[in-house]
Order: sequence, then C-alpha cells, then structure tokens
Amino acid sequence: MSELQYMSGFGNEFATEALPGALPQGQNSPQKCAYGLYAEQISGTAFTAPRAHNRRTWMYRIRPAVVHGRFARIDNGKMLSHFDAIEANPNQMRWSPQPMPAEATDFIAGWTTMAGNGSPESQTGLAVHLYAANADMGQRFFYNADGELLIVPQAGRLHIATELGRLDVAPQEICVIPRGVRFQVSLPDGQARGYICENFGAHLRLPDLGVIGSNGLANPRDFQTPVAAWEDRAGDFTLVAKMGGNLWAASIGHSPLDVVAWHGNMAPYKYDLRHFNTIGSISYDHPDPSIFLVLQSPSNTPGVDVIDFVIFPPRWLAAENTFRPPWFHRNIAAEFMGLIHGEYDAKADGFVPGGASLHNTMSGHGPDAATFEKASNISTATPHKVADTMAFMFESCNMMKATPHATQSAQLQADYAQCWQSIQKHFNPDQA
Repeated sequence: MSELQYMSGFGNEFATEALPGALPQGQNSPQKCAYGLYAEQISGTAFTAPRAHNRRTWMYRIRPAVVHGRFARIDNGKMLSHFDAIEANPNQMRWSPQPMPAEATDFIAGWTTMAGNGSPESQTGLAVHLYAANADMGQRFFYNADGELLIVPQAGRLHIATELGRLDVAPQEICVIPRGVRFQVSLPDGQARGYICENFGAHLRLPDLGVIGSNGLANPRDFQTPVAAWEDRAGDFTLVAKMGGNLWAASIGHSPLDVVAWHGNMAPYKYDLRHFNTIGSISYDHPDPSIFLVLQSPSNTPGVDVIDFVIFPPRWLAAENTFRPPWFHRNIAAEFMGLIHGEYDAKADGFVPGGASLHNTMSGHGPDAATFEKASNISTATPHKVADTMAFMFESCNMMKATPHATQSAQLQADYAQCWQSIQKHFNPDQA
C-alpha cells in the first residue's frame, strides 16, 4: 500500500523524507547533500510566476534526472496531441466501452485519443484519451513534457509509482500527475480501463466557492499526496518521454524513481470522488452543471475555463414543480462525458460504464425521449435519490475535435441520435 499525506490546500508546501536528515535545513542546495544525494528542482511554472500560482519542488535523489541515454522517436500508437488538421464535428457522438486489448499492453501503450483542442506548443487546450491495459509497465518509465495528466479509472486499480512516492488509485477515485514527473504504472487486478484528460495549459486547481462560502464541493482536506519512497535499482530500463505530441525513448541503467526526500508544492495527488459535497436546489429549477465542478484549468479570461472537470455523483433531487434531470441545452462549451459506475439519470439506455459521449459547441443535447416523458409526469412532491452512480464531464470553453479513430471506431454508436427522434410534439395553442 502507498503511504499518503493529506493536503491542507492547493499550492501548499510539503516536506517528506524517507531517511532522517535527508532534507537539508536552511537552504535548498547545500554544497554537499546528506547521504551523498543530489539536489534537483522541478519547476511547473515560470520562476517569476506570482507566489500563489508558482509550482516547484526540490528533490534529493540518488542520481540527477539527466543521467540516461539519448532519446529516439518511437511509434505514437493511437495517441494524438494536434488537432488543427481535424474538422470540428457538430454531430452528437456516443461510444460503447472499448474492449480490453488482446495482446500485452501497458498503461502508456494503451492510450487512444478521442478528442481535443489546442496543442502542447501553445500551452493551452487538452487531449482526451481512453486507456485500456492488461500488463504492468515493467522495465518502462514515463514522463509527459506536454502537460499534466488527470487520470479517471473506470475498471481496475492502478498502482502508480512516481518520483515523489506511490499512489494506489481505484475506480471512483482520480489522480493528477504533474507535467514532467516520472512514473510507472502496474495493475493489481491484471487489467484496467479508464479516461485521461491531458491538460496542456494552466495547472488544475480547486474553483473559488464564491457565494457558496468556505465549505462544499471538493474540500482541500480530502486530497492526498504521496510521501517519499525511493528505489535504488539497477537494470536495463527504458525512459519514455512525450514531447510535442510525440513519444521518445531512451535507455536508462537505473530506476528514475530514486528520490529519497522532497519538499515543494508540485506533486502528484489523488482524490476520492465519493467525498464530493454535492450542493443543489432545494426549492425549484435544476442548477447549472458548474455546481458540480471538482477541478478547473482557467484561461486568460476571468470566469472562463479551458478545462472543467465536473462529476455527477449520488445526490438527492428535491426541487418541486421542476424538470429534475438536465434540461435540453446548447452550450458555448464542448462536453466530453464518461460514466464510471451505475446509471446516468439523463439517459434511459445506451450510456454504460466505460462508455463516452461528445456534445460539441452549440450542438443540441439533453435527456432522451423516454427520460423526458418519465421526468415530465413523475410526482415532485417528494425528494428522489439518484443513488449508486458516478458520471463525469471534461468540459472546455473551446470546441473539441474528435479524432479519426474516434469517428471511425467500431464502438461509435451510429444510431445515438435516434434517442431523441421519438420526442413528441405537445404544442397546443388552445390549451396553456
């Protein structure tokens, strides 16, 4: 099991050492570090970024990160990071769950890019990937120079060993791996499947609560980050890097997860989505989905996010005289949705755990015909519990472009739009 420490707030400083005295006192880079370690800093923001937004961590490690062979390009598989050559598609799209791979496939080889916008070079935008794996990474380690990774498991646990410690992440939990941090994934259950949001832009952070006050939604105290845990292992290993949308590999003769101590505020973290404190209407009307916001990556425009990570967890519906499921809508935002567990209350069938949907900018969507009729006629005199469910949404202020693999996939539900075609006309100008 991984050892974790709770975060008291995003951007806070952490200090952890696996050997007593490994953290230097009074300065970051002494002339000689304890135990013969090397001091190394990893910076996730510009050195001159405002203190509240600056992200960096000092590591005290067995060998500096520069010790490895020369990188050479390797095959990208089904991974994409550039979307300029792809047409934006106004069609509503939905996919059935992807199958587990037939051949041995580790966490990195199992990525399939479904949609995205922006690019790593512009340092704004996102890529949405699905992952399906049935093999440990073994002799391979990975880091992503393009962006931070928000990992959402759907089936199967992940054991993620990072430079800064270890995380065990199960379905209905999430984890975030910062840009540049090296890690390796093993599969305690033998196989795993889920979703990844690769963030090319500003660090994910907790939203301001505004009129909600000081408590609610995802509380900082429920986030956990690992404690130092080093490996001193020699071997014939491979270090895989993602840079500029491409994969590169270099030989490395030791495990790069050799950090004995660290302090800073740029570290992997995990969060159990079941701790989310849901807030909703107790009078009338269905609130905007922004009330379910867990993490956000803001743009340069105040109030506008390049990425919103929103969840739809178990909750009570109590609004009277109200259509309780999500209403029909067209958004400036693009919505990529996934289902981790249970059923989603706006769809009667077809949207199952492991599946996904994309409703692009200004494309109409909402409850299917069966859900609309049921919700329009059910009594709202008593509350209703939406139980045993967990859905989520990667939402972006910019339109998402579905990749050729996504639009040609065998899992694409060609008849998805039929779920709205039986919606009836109820208009009667003679009856209010």
